[in-house]
Amino acid sequence: MKHRGLLLAGGALLVAAGAWAALRGDKAATGWTTAVVQRGDVVEVVGATGTLQAVTTVQVGSQVSGTIARLHADFNDTVRAGQLVAELDPSLFEARLRQAEANLASAAANLERSRAALDDARQKRERAEELWKAQLLPETELETARANARSAEAQVKSSAAAVSQAEASVNQAQVDLGHTIIRAPIDGVVIGRNVDVGQTVAASLQAPTLFVIANDLRRMQVRAGIDEADVGRVREGMAATFRVDAHPEEVFPARVEQVRLQPQVVSNVVTYDTLLSVDNDAQKLKPGMTATVSLEVRRADDVMRVPAAALRFRPEGAAPTAGRRPGADGARMGGGGRPGEAGGAPGGGRGDRAGGPGGGRRSEAGPGEAAGGEGQGRRGRPATLYVPGTDGKPAPVEVRLGISDGQWVEVRSGLEEGATVITGVALPGAAPSANGRPNASPTSNPFQPQFQRRQR
Repeated sequence: MKHRGLLLAGGALLVAAGAWAALRGDKAATGWTTAVVQRGDVVEVVGATGTLQAVTTVQVGSQVSGTIARLHADFNDTVRAGQLVAELDPSLFEARLRQAEANLASAAANLERSRAALDDARQKRERAEELWKAQLLPETELETARANARSAEAQVKSSAAAVSQAEASVNQAQVDLGHTIIRAPIDGVVIGRNVDVGQTVAASLQAPTLFVIANDLRRMQVRAGIDEADVGRVREGMAATFRVDAHPEEVFPARVEQVRLQPQVVSNVVTYDTLLSVDNDAQKLKPGMTATVSLEVRRADDVMRVPAAALRFRPEGAAPTAGRRPGADGARMGGGGRPGEAGGAPGGGRGDRAGGPGGGRRSEAGPGEAAGGEGQGRRGRPATLYVPGTDGKPAPVEVRLGISDGQWVEVRSGLEEGATVITGVALPGAAPSANGRPNASPTSNPFQPQFQRRQR
């Protein structure tokens, strides 16, 4: 028992010594990841996703039912306004027209007969009136003659109305026969053909669509949905750019043409349709392509900037800045702002959303700038960054920040170019990255598109 107790005591001492050595080694290996205040461009953007479409798209239909006899246009054909594109079988409509013309002829003959009867009735009435004046005809026969004359006049009016009705039937039959000829209503390109020769189309409650014609694909538009949090910063005439998957290496310019007031609500998410005009002279863009749009709201060229991770860093035990809770600056920049945490990719935490160009997330705007304040808007919003101190501990520095693109933040005052700021905690074995975040990169979020930024 005595030896067993000694063995247990020795084992406990060895475990304690190993734990002390491990803790000492971790403490020695723990340091800070840093970044240098450098000059470059910061572009604040609003991102959205939209669909390319023609400025004017017309669905060509048929107002009458029938069988497609001939087609004179196909997919991708260029057509002119008034050009023949399809024909329906006209035999049925020609028969209806001949029947309507025959009814018109019959009605006209009835009108002539009625007019002859009217003339006869008038003569009999005049003769009866002369005989009645000579006391040679009873009054009852005079009244009968007058009634027959009035009846003949009414019959003439009825026959004239029948002629007008027959003429309307002829006109309708002629119009229906004309509708068997389908013509292009506008100049454009046929992007859709929904019928073939021999197919029967039925125009009952709704005209069937035969062709879809897009007007001038050299001028197109992108219909994008802007989030309600961003629509207040979008203005007509604002410059924008977008990308499509068909040409991933090319950036296409666009311009905001209209911001529609009608909201679109899908799963409690409110967006507003925004139309952007696009020049497509090279014919690279096609209707229906998905466009990732970036609208440039503000930009600052050749300014001092720091990584957004520097705003999310706060050392353990750091006192909260006066007037703000700990991590408030980091939360406003899109990070979690927890003490001692470098945070994930910019724009991944709570608070205002900040995203890179085309990411579909709202960019950073300071309180004073968003409200249009005269003082704080120009000076920038206050924030606290940490730099390596002389004692090896993080030292707070009060700075004024400008705009942000979610990855970089403009520094307006408080730091000089070339200064070093702390962006996070360096864990043992973690290699710092070029942007000051351990084991992280701007493309760590696979769902956030990354765009090249011009740097100086």
